Amino acid sequence: MHRSLARPRRRAFTLIELLVVIAIIAILIALLLPAVQQAREAARRASCKNNLKQIGLALHNYHGTYSAFPPSFVVDGIPNTGGEWSVHTRILPFVDQANLYNQANLSLGYSDPVNANIAAQRIPIYLCPSEVNDQARPDGAITHYPINYGFNGGTWHVWNNSTGQTGNGAFAPNTSFRMRDFTDGVSNTLAFSEVKAFTPYLRDGGAAGAVPPPEGGISALGGSFKINSGHTEGVDGRVHQTGCTTTYGPNTFVPHVDGDTTYDVDYTSCREEKSCTGPTYAAVTSRSFHVGMVHSLLMDGSVRSISENINRVTWQNLGQRNDGDVLGAF
Repeated sequence: MHRSLARPRRRAFTLIELLVVIAIIAILIALLLPAVQQAREAARRASCKNNLKQIGLALHNYHGTYSAFPPSFVVDGIPNTGGEWSVHTRILPFVDQANLYNQANLSLGYSDPVNANIAAQRIPIYLCPSEVNDQARPDGAITHYPINYGFNGGTWHVWNNSTGQTGNGAFAPNTSFRMRDFTDGVSNTLAFSEVKAFTPYLRDGGAAGAVPPPEGGISALGGSFKINSGHTEGVDGRVHQTGCTTTYGPNTFVPHVDGDTTYDVDYTSCREEKSCTGPTYAAVTSRSFHVGMVHSLLMDGSVRSISENINRVTWQNLGQRNDGDVLGAF
């Protein structure tokens, strides 16, 4: 009778069983996280390509309105004037930012107090979702916001402050190219390509010549080293801020040692409309946070995912509007 009245024993998890369950859950999470990250990265890549597609449409609408593409910069001999505004600013009305564009006084420089609010604006379409430094950069009295898509300034030579000679890219100072100027075909010429914000760079290193050095030789050209301010000023039309060149292939590591740290840098020999009078040679590399490739916009408005292993000559041909090489399917 005492046995029948006894409460039945309840079986509980042992410590070993509990640990096994925890280990299984941890393994499942470890297997799931990479899949989730890959799905998120796939979504970011798709959004990045769409940003470039919208820029391409804006460029063609600009051309349809003005019968030419915008200049990258206007050199008028008077610093801090309206000519310094970037391509990105000039096409704002065509990327659904007409209200912001109308607030800007383009006859004055972007650093003028009247325009201080414009430089600080974050334009979502100009930023890749994978960018890790999506943040403003204070610069004294003015705050700037970066960009992730740089105009094609050519292969190496961008501009000459003394002679006014332009480079061979899709955009250049003091020049508004038309469709007819792309004799290689608009489907064979880069328009924009990805760049990373807050890029370290060497500027005004005047030792450059007509032939660019190997990427490991950029440091020898000298210049003033800026640790993290390249591609941080979306309103500035200079190539190191809103452009790129095809001197080196996509995602090429261009080393420069400062102190005990080796940086991946960009380079300009002489900034457009600065006190230096020599040519502007620039190695401003297209870089991306997407593994193994960069997204690039062609002048016909199409967007391609281009491998970082693309042949360098092919990449440089894509950077030229009139070199005579028609690449076809690359």
